[in-house]
Amino acid sequence: MTFFRSLQQVFSRYKILALLIAIALIWSFFAWQSEGAFLTARNLSNLLRQMAITAMLASGMVFVIIAGEIDLSVGSMLGLLGGVAAVLDVSFHLPFGLNLAIVLTLGLLLGLFNGYWVAYLRVPSFIVGLAGMLVFRGILLAVTDGSTIAVESETFIGFGQAYLPISVGNVLAVLLFVMLVVLTLRARANRVRYQLAVPPLWQELGKLAAIAIIIAGFVTVLNSYEGIPVPVLIMLIILGAFSFMARNTVFGRRIYAVGSNLEATRLSGVNTRLVKMALFGLMGLMCALAGLTNTARLAAGSPSAGNMGELDAIASCFIGGTSMRGGSGTILGAIIGALIMASLDNGMSMLSVESYWQMIVKGSILLLAVWIDVVSGSSER
Repeated sequence: MTFFRSLQQVFSRYKILALLIAIALIWSFFAWQSEGAFLTARNLSNLLRQMAITAMLASGMVFVIIAGEIDLSVGSMLGLLGGVAAVLDVSFHLPFGLNLAIVLTLGLLLGLFNGYWVAYLRVPSFIVGLAGMLVFRGILLAVTDGSTIAVESETFIGFGQAYLPISVGNVLAVLLFVMLVVLTLRARANRVRYQLAVPPLWQELGKLAAIAIIIAGFVTVLNSYEGIPVPVLIMLIILGAFSFMARNTVFGRRIYAVGSNLEATRLSGVNTRLVKMALFGLMGLMCALAGLTNTARLAAGSPSAGNMGELDAIASCFIGGTSMRGGSGTILGAIIGALIMASLDNGMSMLSVESYWQMIVKGSILLLAVWIDVVSGSSER
């Protein structure tokens, strides 16, 4: 019992570190079992491209869960929006830019539609998501006539399959590190200004050095194959934008407030219904982006696209430390959770593990993640 209590305390305090250790162990195991094939540049590039789609869904889902809701329709919505994009390309020959704008707008509207039912009509989000799962999948079957639609536009396909030039990837890596240094120094200066506790300088320098090593290793490995995949770049942009929104905007603070104490937040003058509706709209946008990326990656819109995608997104959030009680969670944690899920899928497929064992392993890990959250919550009360 003491061991489990110590384990939960370590996980609660150092969640991201614990997740990174978990990834290191998973990768080491699959590298050992595959005789190093798992850690080749080509496989890691494919792994990150595969993970990017789940990470897009998880990035929207984490805010929904933080606000105390859930959305079970995201897998079907991804499939529907990806199918619509394929139809617009093949049947109407729309330029990719216009196709992108239409699908993103449609995703936003579908998300707001879900959010209206939850926030204003007060239908439980579980039921709204369950209904959406069936309705959107049915519409997808009607739109595609139950068959796969091959995409013709090279620009569209490049959205999911293209790579950044190596020189561009190197420049972006340097800019990213410089931005992190500036943000760290600014945060340190603000803490000094407001007379708050300031971490030792060596500690922050150590973190920056570790980040620099990770970024350099990440870019070097991907550049040794063909470069940074475009979907991975999009995922990193979402990570930065959503993390900034969560930490540095009024809307971000309201998301956590709604999930922590809905009634107190409402009484303080916040339009909690509008916040929840906006979050579902944001979730719809992420479904649209993920649907476009998935269709482009496969060069086809499929009636089975996005199947079980909602479970991977939800599992990524919980594995990444998002609390099922609401009010707690991070975008970075959810994306690392998506990387864990994708690593398990990729590694077990590489080892030809039976599909039923893959489902058992992923379900067990989800159960363990939620158990840790429940136990951690019990210890805090």
